[in-house]
Amino acid sequence: MRSNRLEAFSDGVLAIIITIMVLELRAPEGHDLSDLVHTTGVGLLTYLLSFVYVGIYWNGHHHMFHLVRRVSGGVLWANLALLFCLSLVPFTTAWVSESRFAQTPVVTYGLNLLSVAVAYLVLQWVIIRQQGPESPLRQAVGTDRKGKISVVFDVVGILSALTIDRSGHVGVWIALACFVGIVIMWVVPDRRIDRVVRHETPG
Repeated sequence: MRSNRLEAFSDGVLAIIITIMVLELRAPEGHDLSDLVHTTGVGLLTYLLSFVYVGIYWNGHHHMFHLVRRVSGGVLWANLALLFCLSLVPFTTAWVSESRFAQTPVVTYGLNLLSVAVAYLVLQWVIIRQQGPESPLRQAVGTDRKGKISVVFDVVGILSALTIDRSGHVGVWIALACFVGIVIMWVVPDRRIDRVVRHETPG
């Protein structure tokens, strides 16, 4: 099948994921800024982090499929696996928010982000394998150092939350710093695929 059907389906799922996340936000009980901070402040922060995460993957997904015209069954299943992992983000985001960054919810959130990163790398690998040795996507991403660094950051964050200062919050804040670091690394648009698109015909 042509890739445009897969892209349209994926866009719809990602739009629903973002909608579910914003619906989890609680309206302030009062009318002052302090009420907003007390009732919704943590939720807004976690929503912002997760929104940017989902946006980064939507952006990467969109760019990646510029180099794909047709998709195989393997690509469809790999894409569904990515969407499944992303569909859990509203749940883990809400848990982190409601627990106010308790250890277990933060670890679960990190595992969710790790699963998304791995699923994205698997989708990328399946597409490259389908395209063959002259894969334009392979030319674009190369060894994909940024993708692998993201996985390392997720693992470091999870291990920090699990092992550092388990009775306090130091490990949790290190984990959150790792997750925010990934966002900072990816929020600048990736030009690798754009350069290849200008010189390659999608195949």
